[in-house]
Amino acid sequence: MARFSRLKVLTTMIDTGMMPVFYHADLEVAKQVAKACAAGGCPQLEFTNRGDHAWEVFTELERYCAREVPEMILGVGSVVDPGTASLYINCGANFVVGPLLNADVARACNRRKVPYSPGCGSASEISAAEELGCEIVKVFPGAEVGGPKFVKAVQGPCPWTSIMPTGGVDSTEASLKAWFDAGVVCVGMGSNLVTKELLAAKDYAGISAKVRATLDIIRAIRGGKK
Repeated sequence: MARFSRLKVLTTMIDTGMMPVFYHADLEVAKQVAKACAAGGCPQLEFTNRGDHAWEVFTELERYCAREVPEMILGVGSVVDPGTASLYINCGANFVVGPLLNADVARACNRRKVPYSPGCGSASEISAAEELGCEIVKVFPGAEVGGPKFVKAVQGPCPWTSIMPTGGVDSTEASLKAWFDAGVVCVGMGSNLVTKELLAAKDYAGISAKVRATLDIIRAIRGGKK
């Protein structure tokens, strides 16, 4: 069962403006990354369903967060079917993210009041997702479907749409400014944030510093200071 309400999750995504996206088969590494993200000021993490027995790692990670990092809102990504969504929700997922839109996943999440952010690549898909109750729609793959220009084009006729791009978002000021100026409410960031180099070196303090620095850039952009 989710530890956080749907409204809390959605407002945190919008207020924070950044969703770290991460997967690792080693539970201890996953624990340290979750802790590092929280220490860097980001109380949310998307753990992707990408490896064998990933749900078992997720289950233990959620238990760890509940004990040691209680402010961390842990959710699952790379979900493409309702069975997987239900499995992770029963393991404590606070939100569900997918690379595509699946109506049955939306219904499974809605029954438990868990936010669902499906991957969409067209205005029609975004509209269909919103009809299914998706508050924040993931644009994926962000760069390939048109980047910030696509977001701005959608926001013109549909200013009520809340978009979170994943794929093609860098931790640089130029990249982040382009996306937020286009109108996104949050950005998903994977290996550009939690880099392979930092993971290989087990530099969790470095991950915290990168998370903090990226959030500082986002805050400055939103505040009009940069």
